[in-house]
Amino acid sequence: MAMAIWICCRIFCTFVLLSALVPAAHSHGLIHPSLIMRRKSHPPPFSASPSAQYDVKYFTQNLDHFSFTPESYVKFQQKYLINSIHWGGASSNSPIFVYAGNEGYIEWFTQNTGFMFDIAPKFKALLVFIEHRYYGESMPFGSKDVAYRNASTMGYLSSSQALADFATLIIDLKKNLTAENSPVVVFGGSYGGMLAAWFRLKYPHVVIGALSSSAPILAFDFITPPDGFDNVVSNDFRSESENCFKVIKDSWKILDEMSSSPSGRKTLKDSFRLCKDGDVDGVGGWLSGAYYEAAETDYPTPANFIQNLPAYPVKQMCKAIDNPSGGTDMPSRLYGAANIFYNYTGNMSCFDLGASDPHGEGGWGFQYCTEMQMPMSDDPKESMFPESTFNYTEEMQGCTSQYGVEPRPHWITTEFGGHNIKRVLKRFGSNIIFFNGLRDPWSSGGVLEDINESIVAIVAKK
Repeated sequence: MAMAIWICCRIFCTFVLLSALVPAAHSHGLIHPSLIMRRKSHPPPFSASPSAQYDVKYFTQNLDHFSFTPESYVKFQQKYLINSIHWGGASSNSPIFVYAGNEGYIEWFTQNTGFMFDIAPKFKALLVFIEHRYYGESMPFGSKDVAYRNASTMGYLSSSQALADFATLIIDLKKNLTAENSPVVVFGGSYGGMLAAWFRLKYPHVVIGALSSSAPILAFDFITPPDGFDNVVSNDFRSESENCFKVIKDSWKILDEMSSSPSGRKTLKDSFRLCKDGDVDGVGGWLSGAYYEAAETDYPTPANFIQNLPAYPVKQMCKAIDNPSGGTDMPSRLYGAANIFYNYTGNMSCFDLGASDPHGEGGWGFQYCTEMQMPMSDDPKESMFPESTFNYTEEMQGCTSQYGVEPRPHWITTEFGGHNIKRVLKRFGSNIIFFNGLRDPWSSGGVLEDINESIVAIVAKK
């Protein structure tokens, strides 16, 4: 892992140094796992950085970049964070490193993106972290309640609009800083990693290179197998303990049976320390969320990105299942594992499964139901989750019911490509690093092979 990161940094540093010589303006080159829960994405394991290292700014942004109707000129305030401590200044054409904001508060990602802070002194770089529209504080229509009211107000939430936001803000910022000749490199992880790669491809005149970490840009339109994500999660747990894998795999049927009777529901509520009776119906999604996100954040050191977590949380969760400190029945074993993920600090007396959105991710369900259609299924031979097959009709019905919209499953590959990516990007793409760890479930939809000399895949097997 350390060697792979070192190689990644060396390659990245090479093209940044080259890019610093070229002005950016001239560069081209039930009780069942929740379907929405498994599609949430998070950035890579960079070390935390103190919030005091940035200044908070706001940019007046257009609601709609792609039409000229009167409504398109409605403005909203987009939040961004800036760190100029190590910047060499516009006169020296020092670079600008930009983080492409994900689905949440920008501070959440900034404080867990230490790599950019680590390399800023070496390159005398200005650091900019841009919040994604409809997340955090960057709410059109003045408030989250209004912005999330219906499909008409949420309809301006899309990856294309977000990229246009980034481009508009960066161009304006460079003009105000008289830094038109400072090259821009974009960083991102998971959904932000997708945006980083797509930003380089769609706006090569704005960004000269991209580092895209844990970015499943090939998870759309069945380009990669739909069972890949859950298989990686399952293999992560299985690699720690065959018994752990089997207990989880066998648990879904038992949980379903218990939830069908009043006595069983009471046992589940008590076993999982749920705050409310109605939370029993969400236990499956709650458990699967812990398994998914533990696999996504299975870092070798303690972390506080999604939750306060120990090092190697998957290993610790399996230990809780294999060697329970409480009861030995199945619900007690699963509770012990979930408690590692959701309550490692021990501060919670009960779990409220309907709690509010602490990280500001609420718009992701809408994005999933419009453009972020990543088909997922479960192979009963390989997966520890219940057998399932992606069914577009069911997805459409659920999205129409919840948001009043129908998914467009082919839009991402139409807008950004993905099919035959190696052949296509050899023709025009350049200066992108794709970094993936094979224990990360999102690697199942990532770019794992070099495409050309400057579109490079770095893969950590462990």
